[in-house]
Amino acid sequence: MLLEIIHDTQYFYDPHVEIAQHFAHLKPASTTTQQVVNTKIEVQPIPAWSQENVDNFGNICTFFSLQNRHTELCITTNSVVETSGCTEGPKPSDTPSWELVREYFRYHSSSKWDAASEFLFPSPFIAPHTDFINFARANFTNGRPLLEAAIDLTQRIYGEFQYAAKSTHIGTPALEALNKRQGVCQDFSHILIATLRSIGIPAKYISGYILTNPPPGQARLIGGDASHAWASIYIPSVDTNGQLSTGLWCDLDPTNNRWGYQTPGEDYVHLAQGRDYTDVSPIRGVIHGGADHTLNVAVTVKPIEQ
Repeated sequence: MLLEIIHDTQYFYDPHVEIAQHFAHLKPASTTTQQVVNTKIEVQPIPAWSQENVDNFGNICTFFSLQNRHTELCITTNSVVETSGCTEGPKPSDTPSWELVREYFRYHSSSKWDAASEFLFPSPFIAPHTDFINFARANFTNGRPLLEAAIDLTQRIYGEFQYAAKSTHIGTPALEALNKRQGVCQDFSHILIATLRSIGIPAKYISGYILTNPPPGQARLIGGDASHAWASIYIPSVDTNGQLSTGLWCDLDPTNNRWGYQTPGEDYVHLAQGRDYTDVSPIRGVIHGGADHTLNVAVTVKPIEQ
């Protein structure tokens, strides 16, 4: 599937901003399930300096500096991405038990290093807690295959939690969202990740986009889409001797009850990944001035044929 993504961000400042430094995650990278045909960022006012690099998580990061007085900042990212479906992997019932995976990642003197260990630890928005362990008990029963249990947990969040815009804010911790039983895609992803990490299973946060279809008979609304977020769980492979080794990631979307190896589907575009939202926020920075500001964001995801 060939998709075009237009992500517009506008800041309006009062009073003006004297100088600003910004850091953005707005350019997708090519992965096993998507190929970036082209991607570009346009910034107004034109930055005095800008630079791109790739961070430790494999995300494309854009830095730019504004050194002239301004009352408005406009950032437009236009990307064309060719997506494919999920990659092949073991059936959920054929994955190792969650206890075996937990022990695989438990540190001891002879343990093997697995890079997925990086996603076991607390992060700014996600901290292990007994409430998450208790929440996991219904799905992670004795000897249950890891992915089978994780998919059930994803479906449970989808069924039991209410999607409610503005019920939380960008800094809401996962534990608070769990207790509220409502939130948005960011909250549901944080809850799922926190639950998995609390029982010793690596999980990471994915930001991106999903193609939405307009109601029958209505045109696609330009700027009417939004950024999306989901989670990914690590599934170690099992050799012929029953030993665990390096495996692959499986994406879980509790907002839409979708899952798949490397991606939930060809209608998803992977933008950035990290421990939680703080590692992948679309744009953040430091400004001098602009005591008050207004933010407008518009996202369009559409098939390139349109």
